[in-house]
Amino acid sequence: MQERVLGRTGKAVGIVGLGCWQLGADWGSVDEDDALEVLAASVDAGVTFLDTADVYGDGRSERLIGRFLAERGREGITVATKMGRRADPHVPEAYTLDAFRAWTDRSRENLGVDTLDLVQLHCPPTPVFSDDAVYDALDTLVEERRIAAYGVSVETVDEALAAIARPHVATVQIILNVFRRKPLEQVLPAAIDANVGIIARVPLASGLLSGKYDETTQFAPDDHRSFNRHGEAFDVGETFAGVPFEVGVAAAREVAQLPPAGVTTAQLALRWVVDQPGVSVVIPGARNPEQARANAAAADVAPLDDVRLSALERIYDERIREHVHDRW
Repeated sequence: MQERVLGRTGKAVGIVGLGCWQLGADWGSVDEDDALEVLAASVDAGVTFLDTADVYGDGRSERLIGRFLAERGREGITVATKMGRRADPHVPEAYTLDAFRAWTDRSRENLGVDTLDLVQLHCPPTPVFSDDAVYDALDTLVEERRIAAYGVSVETVDEALAAIARPHVATVQIILNVFRRKPLEQVLPAAIDANVGIIARVPLASGLLSGKYDETTQFAPDDHRSFNRHGEAFDVGETFAGVPFEVGVAAAREVAQLPPAGVTTAQLALRWVVDQPGVSVVIPGARNPEQARANAAAADVAPLDDVRLSALERIYDERIREHVHDRW
């Protein structure tokens, strides 16, 4: 698989990674054997970047990754985790050096490593992004070799730009897909200028861009696509990229008319993300080995032609823009 350098980490990673939220919780039930098979299928297909968080299944996702890598070997694999959402209450004042040490110690144990490859602040309250003490604390974690590098996961363009301006932020993780195009305007160019890596999450809009859903599709009660459609549990942008479900289904039908022969709708959507200048890695999730292999194969799809790019932009402008563009 083609590789790109992940910003200021200096690490080369495959352009298609694996998002591991679903291995922990909030996407319906995924048993341990299935989770380990997804990890194996991904790595066998060339994936070298795994993204998780300490709150995914209260550490379950991290522990499964740790178990897999202990058995399989860690050579050539970069694991990014996140911290901050364990804070209760989740307020800016919770982002302290002592808390960072406790959270990263727990992740180090879960993943079975002395030094975490990359730790990202997990969509913290907006004031955290402008707090000098927070970045000083993160620098201390690097000095103590608890972490090798740090980045941020953001909800908004403004949060991303604030983080990119910081001298030691290695990466920014942001929602980017054909239904969430706003980061193309300022965030990606700023990241290129600052040598900050971009980790593109929610690339399939929570599965909308698989083209497999219709207005009658139902999701399990413990799947965020059921319980967070209006932002009841966390930012609504994390579910279907903030697009109202019925609107997204209709738009996805149009997207599904665009893939060339032999390419799935999901692969077309992933290839669009990979083609954006400044993107280091895209992190689709997978619930089974077949999905994992298909996602990884998007790295081999040819860049999209101008006709398809124009069609995707038109679909966004006509169907999606009014619902998302000015919100994040």
